Amino acid sequence: MPGEAARTTLTTERLILRPQRVEDAAVFRQLWAERDLRVPPHRRIDQEGRPTEADIVSQIREAADDERPGLLTVTSRTTGEVIGYCGLVFDSTRRLAGPELAFELLLAMHNRGYATEAGRAVVEWAREAGHPRLWATVWDWNVASRRVLEKLGFVETGRVTKENEHGRSLLTVRDTAE
Repeated sequence: MPGEAARTTLTTERLILRPQRVEDAAVFRQLWAERDLRVPPHRRIDQEGRPTEADIVSQIREAADDERPGLLTVTSRTTGEVIGYCGLVFDSTRRLAGPELAFELLLAMHNRGYATEAGRAVVEWAREAGHPRLWATVWDWNVASRRVLEKLGFVETGRVTKENEHGRSLLTVRDTAE
């Protein structure tokens, strides 16, 4: 049914994962600004200040038209504060057999178990939606994200998808049928 995925809301003990809204753009831009300098330049704010908040608003509007599950805004159940995103990414250019789990939280929200909690909800959502396998790609130096993926049952495949001055990008896999 068109737009079905756009209405998905997941609730955990401490979090609500809901469809993205244009008013989330300021926090999403903050995520871009906070990224580690080891993250490749095309995933950080460039010298012209892009992506701007307006650029991110456009991306949110475009994603709202996609019928597949996607990235959800992660908010605190107690405060309603936007703390990041978590969800599924579909990228046919990568030739993966299924969607990829993606998550990112504001630095102030790290080390509280939120990424694991949000990730568990999305893994269950993906399983219920009939995706037998999920993938994730993580830089070898990103120990925190690798630990989250391990807690979620992902296993490193040993496959390196990129290797450059920013490190090695490792591919991990999880069968959601488990």
